[in-house]
Formats: sequence, structure tokens, C-alpha cells
Amino acid sequence: MDAVPEKPKIPRWSLQAAWRALGPGLVTGAADDDPSGIATYSQAGAQFGFALTWTMLLTLPFMAAIQIISGCIGWQTRGGLTRTIARHLPRPVLYGIVTLLVVANTINIAADLAAMGEALRLVIGGSPLAYALAFGLGCLIAEVLVPYHRYAGYLKLLTLVLLVYVVAAFSIDVPWGAVAVATFAPTISLDRDFLLTIVALFGTTISPYLFFWQASQEAEESRLSHRRQLKKKPGARENFFTRISIDTWIGMLFSNLIAFFIIVTAGATLHVNGITKVETAAQAAEALRPLAGELAFVLFAAGIIGTGLLAVPILAGSVAYAVAEVFRIRGSLEIPANRAIGFYAIVSAATLGGVALTATSIEPIAMLFWSAVINGVVALPIMAAIMLAISNPRRDKRSRLSQLPLWLKLLGWCASVMMALATGLLGWSYLSQSG
Repeated sequence: MDAVPEKPKIPRWSLQAAWRALGPGLVTGAADDDPSGIATYSQAGAQFGFALTWTMLLTLPFMAAIQIISGCIGWQTRGGLTRTIARHLPRPVLYGIVTLLVVANTINIAADLAAMGEALRLVIGGSPLAYALAFGLGCLIAEVLVPYHRYAGYLKLLTLVLLVYVVAAFSIDVPWGAVAVATFAPTISLDRDFLLTIVALFGTTISPYLFFWQASQEAEESRLSHRRQLKKKPGARENFFTRISIDTWIGMLFSNLIAFFIIVTAGATLHVNGITKVETAAQAAEALRPLAGELAFVLFAAGIIGTGLLAVPILAGSVAYAVAEVFRIRGSLEIPANRAIGFYAIVSAATLGGVALTATSIEPIAMLFWSAVINGVVALPIMAAIMLAISNPRRDKRSRLSQLPLWLKLLGWCASVMMALATGLLGWSYLSQSG
């Protein structure tokens, strides 16, 4: 009997191998540019032109460091972030943080669904509320019925939708010299609106739900990898830090690059034409149509829908992972719904709560902008707890997280200081201008 020919091995340097190596870091970075993020970036560009493009350069190393640390915590502990930070924060503070995370994510889901519905209405007509409901239910059904190892692949493919914003930026006339000056030689203002926008940009770029999501997904990947390694070679270990670092750096660079192009597109079209207020991502797309042409409009609208399909399940999933760990509810996106009813009930509540909010009279801009500001404020204690978790060797004998590189810890602490400074400046500006 002839031997069965072996399946050809994929070279390590191939594009397919590189794509396979990317995972939670890329998906998390792409989810950062959800419709609410698109609205915030568009508002920054419309109101201040190119003046805030430097924030995307500044936040890149800090957000990458925090996400790498979160991912390493998930991989090493095979659990979510809540369990780790609970050892470093009083229980009431932990409850408060998770409550604010639930509120911010539910508002974010509502804002994203509303933007998706409105974007589809602009393209084909119809009822935006009906579209928002359909998108919400579709995301929920997919998250409940599709196991994580397959669902993660679908999410990864959706990240490619974000490339439309690069195409949109190059489909219009942009003064790239002015963009370069604003990015590498920025001007800073202590104006309250300027500071509020910076905090919103930081909050939508370095968002708490991204910490929880990547930690939980790396925990899922760790459990799946552990099973594979045991089948192949008992005792085998993977160089998880290198993989997580490369994946996350690529994901965060991709995220900030897309955000940069959104700010540039809004600045080169809306700002120069006197449009300084953007209430939703869909409104930004609609405003582009007469200014930048049909191509830029369609690309912008398609990006809103695609990024929403990516972000809504991640927002709901990160809430479920955080709440489930606080109350010790068994759950995972890899487990079927009938074996994790409580976990999927939380996913459903967050998603349906967002759907319900879209039918209210709350202004979309209020949901979008203030959810970003809440994220910026809530991120601070979470980041501090994360850094304490990896800086205490006596509490970390088992997972050895304290052995992470010094440069990573320094960037993580700097990220915490940056968020504290931005939040403090915002509070100072409110007090000084109201006094």
C-alpha cells in the first residue's frame, strides 16, 4: 500500500504563516477603531484640523505596553484580568470599576449600533433603528452560537475593513506637509475643549474594555495551546512573550495608523470647510459626500458597519468576562451556551441593553463622547492595578509575571502617569474656567 504523502509545510516567512501568527493583539487593536472611536477621531479632526494627530504617535508605545502586559497576564494565569487586579484593589473599588465598565460598554454598544444603522440608511435608505436592531441581534447570535476558535478567525478577517480609511484619506486632497508638522512638532493648548478632546482621544484609544478583552482572549488561546502542546509533546512550552509582543505591536500600530488617517480625512475636508461639529460617525460620512465625493463617502460608511460588526461582540464579551470573574460565574466563549448560561446571559444583557438605548432620545454624540471620557477616567485605576500585579514578585511566584522586561514595565507606568496627567488637566481646566 502506497504511503500517504505528507502535507507540504508552510514556510515560516510566508504571508499565510504571518497571518496565522496574528491573533488577539490584531483583533484588539482593530476593535479600538469602532464607530464610537471613528466619531471621536472625526470630531477631533473637524474641530481642530490636524492639531491632534500627534496623539496617535504619543499613545502608541503606551497602549502597546499595557495591552502586552494584559495579554501576558491572561496567557500565564489562563484567566481574565479581574481576578488578577482583585488582589491589588479593595473589593468595593473593584465593584465600582466593573460597574463603570458595564455602563461605558453598554453605552458604547448603543452608540456603535446607532452609527451602523445610520450608515446603512445613508447607503441604501430604510429605517436606521431596524438596521441597528438587526445588527445587534446578529452579533449576539454569532457570539452565542459560534465557538471562540472559529469566531476569532472571523473577527480577524473583519480587521481588514479598516483599510478603507487609508484609501479614503488618499482619495482626497491632503496637505501632507501640514500634517507632518502637526504630528511631529505639535502645539498644545490648555483650552478646556482641547483638553477634553485629548482625554476623549486617550480614552477611546487606551480603553479599559481592550485590557479585559485581550487578557481573556490570550487566556482562551493559552488553554487551546496547552491542549495542543500536550497532544504533541508533554511539557513543551511556547515562547508566549515574543508572540504576544509582535502580535500586539502590529495590532496597536494598525489601530493608531487608521485613527491617524481618520483625523486627517476629517481635518482635510470638514475642518477646512467650517464644519467643526460631528455628532456621529455616520454624520461624518454624510458630510464627506459633497466635500470629498462619492468614493470617500461609501468607504467611510462601509468602514463604520464593518468595524461595528467587529467591536460590538468584543464590547459585550469583555463585560461578560469581567463580571463573570467578579462573581465567579463559569464562562468562556469556547464553552457552549447551555454549559455557561450565566456568562452568555451577561453577553446578551450588554448587547440588548445597547440595542434598547438606540431607541431612546439620548443624543448619539453624548453617548459617543462621554463613553470615551468615562473610559479615560476608569482606565487609570485599572492600569495602576495591572502594573502593581506585575511589579510584586512575592505575589507572583507561580505566573512569574514580575519577570517581564524592564522596558515594558517602564512604558506601562508611563502610560498610567500619562492618563493621570490628562485627567488631572481636564479637572483643572473645568475648575479654573468655572471659577
